[in-house]
Amino acid sequence: MTPHSAGPPVAIVTGASQGIGAATALALAKRGFGVALAARRPAGLVAIETRIREAGGFAFVAPTDVAERDQVSELVAETERRFGPVGLLVNAAGAVHRAPLTSTSDADFDSVLGVNLKGTFLCTRAVLPGMIERRRGRIVNLAAVAGRIGAPRLAAYCASKWGVVGFTKACAEELRPAGISVFAVCPGSVDTESYRAAIPGAKPRSAPESVADVIVWLGTEAPAAMSGSVVDAPG
Repeated sequence: MTPHSAGPPVAIVTGASQGIGAATALALAKRGFGVALAARRPAGLVAIETRIREAGGFAFVAPTDVAERDQVSELVAETERRFGPVGLLVNAAGAVHRAPLTSTSDADFDSVLGVNLKGTFLCTRAVLPGMIERRRGRIVNLAAVAGRIGAPRLAAYCASKWGVVGFTKACAEELRPAGISVFAVCPGSVDTESYRAAIPGAKPRSAPESVADVIVWLGTEAPAAMSGSVVDAPG
């Protein structure tokens, strides 16, 4: 029996090869979702897929650069072919560049915004036709505490996450009449590979699984009246 014939809920999780994205994908699979695992690094995705399948869940690996429109379109199309209509999108793919503003190049800035903000836009736009047609769906975007306050040496990252917050609120208002709920989560310091690489020696306050719990709740149980909410998860 395939997920498509069995008819479980279907989710796309970007950034699913590690950290919060991986924890979210695992948590959704435990709840019976068929999960499309998207990220740029196939090796990490395979490891998560293996864990899900060994536990009896459904998942498939979808190497995707979320900053590339054609790859995002293929991600959504392949998910629908394998599992059926997408009911939940989790935009957890992220990039960090830590450097003084004067040392941040155009390419550095574009790379961070390309993943964190443009990627969120492209993935959201790609799932909307089906969600609007069915008049239901949920989207959870990963912002950050840095999307509410500034931080030194993280100008590009802060700009991108502030953008995600604004994008979330705009989408929620536009899509509310179509029955689609949109949320954002703002974690603080989380024990992930990218956080440790960006801030060596730091002591994160949260585990990825604790943030995943918030994402999963928003994506499955939060009242629709909360659409547009930006939920802090500082740890």
